[in-house]
Order: sequence, then structure tokens, then C-alpha cells
Amino acid sequence: MRKLLLASAALVAMAWQPASAEEISSAYSDVNAGPDCVTFDQAAADEGDFANLVCPGYRGYPVVMFTADLRESVFYGFPPADLDRIPWQSFGHFNSTGGRIEWRISAMDGVPFATIHRWYVQDDADQSRQVEVLVVAKVGQPGKAEGCVVGLVLASGKPNANEMARRLADEQVRDFACGAGERVIVGEPMPEFLSVDKTAN
Repeated sequence: MRKLLLASAALVAMAWQPASAEEISSAYSDVNAGPDCVTFDQAAADEGDFANLVCPGYRGYPVVMFTADLRESVFYGFPPADLDRIPWQSFGHFNSTGGRIEWRISAMDGVPFATIHRWYVQDDADQSRQVEVLVVAKVGQPGKAEGCVVGLVLASGKPNANEMARRLADEQVRDFACGAGERVIVGEPMPEFLSVDKTAN
């Protein structure tokens, strides 16, 4: 609880600070798992329902989607050559991602450094409804394929959720150390989010 309150207070404080000299803009890409994406691995008839796809993102930056058991895990940007190094990052309950991704881009170099993507998660208390969460992620760059989920912003019933997610992305993502940093959680109750190392056996 204290962590959630501190995260919320920090983001509110950011909203009152003067704008940074750096200009940051947004661009959008659509994700359609049908015609736009290429399936590069999928389950055989007796192996379940998993599928791995690569989809176009922003100006050559790919989006890699892993699906299994009515859940999704997404890597934004250039992945490592060994895809098993990408942890499975997803909500514990059944979920799906929205069809549009927001990319945060620095005007200094035109590089997209963060994404904001709306996810729909089955509500634990009422399985007939979904909870909306904005997932803020670090974008994997060419030659430095470090990408991961940095923060979660509860969006259901929160009209300022998009602005809070942008603030989080602009202030937190670039210095975040994937695998070591602690994710920022804004809003409660937040659905359980898991990060599983696929190389650990």
C-alpha cells in the first residue's frame, strides 16, 4: 500500500513541475495479429495453444508477441537473438492487449524509448468484467536489446490514466535497469503481474 501511495504521489508531483527542455512526442502503431503479423512458432495439434508472432511497430521497430493459455506477453523493439532470454511478462489472469500502441519519442534523436499499451485483464472478483491497465515498457534498441515492463497504471475509471502513463514513461523508463529495477505500480487494486525467466529450469 505504501509503495502504491508513494508512486501515485510522485506522479502527481511530476504533473506540477515545469516542462523539461527536452521535447518528447507520441506516435502510434496498430497491431493486428491477423494480416499484419508473421507467426514464427506455434503449438502442434497436441502441444496446447501457444503462438509466437512478430508484428510491425514504429519505423522498423518490431513488436514480438507471445501468446499462451489466453494470456499474452509482449516485447517492444529489437529483441535479443535468443528469444528465450526474454522473460514471460504478463498478468496472472486471462488477458489480451489492445490494438494500438503509443510510442514515446525523443525529439533530440527521434528514437522511441518507451511504449504505452492498453491491456484488458479478467477481474479476479468478477470474471464477467475486465480491468484496463496501461502497461509502460522500455523499448529494445538495435545492438542493445534491453526491453521490459517498467510500470503499470490502472486505467479503469481513471480519466487521467494516459497522462500519468506518459509521465511515468518520460521520467522512469530510460534509466530503468531491466531485471534489476522495481516496477512502478500506480492505482489499486492492480491485477497480479508476473515476470518469469524462461531460461530458469
